[in-house]
Amino acid sequence: MLRALIISIALFILPTVAQAQSSGAFRSDRLVVTVRGEGPDVILIPGLASTSDVWARTANRLDDRYRVHLVSIRGFGNVPAGANVDGALVAPVAAELRRYIASQGLRRPAVIGHSMGGLVALRAAADAGRDRRGGQVGRVMVVDATPFFPSLISPGATVGDVEPLAQIAYQALLFLGDEALRTQGTLLGEQLGGAADSVFGTLGWQGGDRQVLAQGLYEVMTTDLRSRLPDIAAPVTVVYGWSADGNSPRAHLDALFAAGYRNLRAPARFERIEGAEHMVMIDQPTRFLAAVTRFLG
Repeated sequence: MLRALIISIALFILPTVAQAQSSGAFRSDRLVVTVRGEGPDVILIPGLASTSDVWARTANRLDDRYRVHLVSIRGFGNVPAGANVDGALVAPVAAELRRYIASQGLRRPAVIGHSMGGLVALRAAADAGRDRRGGQVGRVMVVDATPFFPSLISPGATVGDVEPLAQIAYQALLFLGDEALRTQGTLLGEQLGGAADSVFGTLGWQGGDRQVLAQGLYEVMTTDLRSRLPDIAAPVTVVYGWSADGNSPRAHLDALFAAGYRNLRAPARFERIEGAEHMVMIDQPTRFLAAVTRFLG
């Protein structure tokens, strides 16, 4: 049962990745950022083990009207780990994102974060709402992410419940490598209704620095930002993959996502993308881009 919960959570955060892009003028030991286009600012943050290349199609459609800031988190893919190799990940990366916004003189940019990148976006927005000295966020789109990921698997779960499982996942990834998650996912495919087989069969995992990956997985499992949601002043849009098939776990996510974001100052706007799994922007690019257009409009 412990294995099943670990893999179930992992299914929400294992992304497709490609090569990282080189850094621009902004220098950071936690982030690499490249900029394309002109216009209002839009920041795109990838998820666990992803680099900014997962946003390639989205950026291609936006950069004729917006200035697109493509973020890669150090330690994912081929990006050198830098300071991310030690200690916490989500909070320092969120702080560095705010430093980027302030140092580049961005005026309340739109921030779009996928999976773990959604946690980073929420943390940055919450910190900005509490501390208004710089690095303000204009609006947030969270893509297939929730303030506490385990609540999508077990609504009553707490950090204390998940902590032992997160430690197991951390150690497995650190000492056995990311292939261990693939193998266990395949073995548990039948128990999970075939979900593991389909996800691990269609989603690539580029990997990265093993320590950073293990820490990222641990934090996705244990980070609970629900108490920080009242600090967020920016409007929030939540986009997630959905299925009309009642046998699919994704057919039952509406209420779980709604419950996860109920502590926001202003109600979130929810957009479910039918036919998409975790990699919404790749699984259903046309529908996802339509949602982004509404978000930015």
